[in-house]
Amino acid sequence: MQVIERIEPLRIALAESRRGGERIALVPTLGALHEGHLALVDRARERAACVVMSLFVNPLQFGPDEDFARYPRDREGDGRLAEARGVDILFAPQPDELYRAGHTVTVAPNALASRWDGASRPGHFTGVLTVVAKLFNIVQPDVAIFGQKDIQQATLIRAMVRDLDFPIEIIVAPTVREPDGVALSSRNAYLSAPDRKRARVLSRAIFAMRDAFDGGEHSTVALESLGNAVVRAERKVQLEYLAVMNPDTLEPAPVAAQGSIIAIAARVGTTRLIDNVILGAPDSSA
Repeated sequence: MQVIERIEPLRIALAESRRGGERIALVPTLGALHEGHLALVDRARERAACVVMSLFVNPLQFGPDEDFARYPRDREGDGRLAEARGVDILFAPQPDELYRAGHTVTVAPNALASRWDGASRPGHFTGVLTVVAKLFNIVQPDVAIFGQKDIQQATLIRAMVRDLDFPIEIIVAPTVREPDGVALSSRNAYLSAPDRKRARVLSRAIFAMRDAFDGGEHSTVALESLGNAVVRAERKVQLEYLAVMNPDTLEPAPVAAQGSIIAIAARVGTTRLIDNVILGAPDSSA
């Protein structure tokens, strides 16, 4: 595995791959790798001969009161995991390599970013889309792989690719879960042992709603009432939102249907967690 920190050497390395006729896949990450990230590498290997993983804690997507300074960082350990899983190039730039002094241009999302996670994290998705657009321009991949757990992020990236005419196939891979159903997340490392147990309520709530849908209940009001009751039973979990959404617009869906998204965000202790399921789609918890 090559570890590259600067843009020009990365472009030179990728030019070699292109001359050999290789398809290139990109797996963007913030690091703190876990099995969820590595499963994205597996999907990338199925679609391309050259797999590039970016390892970059993007300051632009963290708010002033968020966890940028303490976000888990383990470049050496991440490198070992990436290499063992088959990453060909690990792109690990410093912030000043991607954001040069005096940079002024960002990618602003539309109203799709104003609700759900965007309401809680103003400016977050501008930071996400800006860094992803930069990575797309630097790597010029044929395909890029993202995780379903960050469903609003993935939906916005698909919209950006469509609206800005990036010639890139976007694949959204299913969420990888612990045996007890908790979605894998780098932020799970923040959870105390009691809070880790409480975190199970997020997946319990959305799975209960999914099961009710599978049993014939399509009323959003009924499904959300069921999910809210599950969360309320865990008194130390603070629910931020729990909703049935249209998969294309992320607007609230009055009636649940195949393909609708059930998404949840909650604070467990001081840690904000998110999760979702897509109705009618296979889930790694099934």
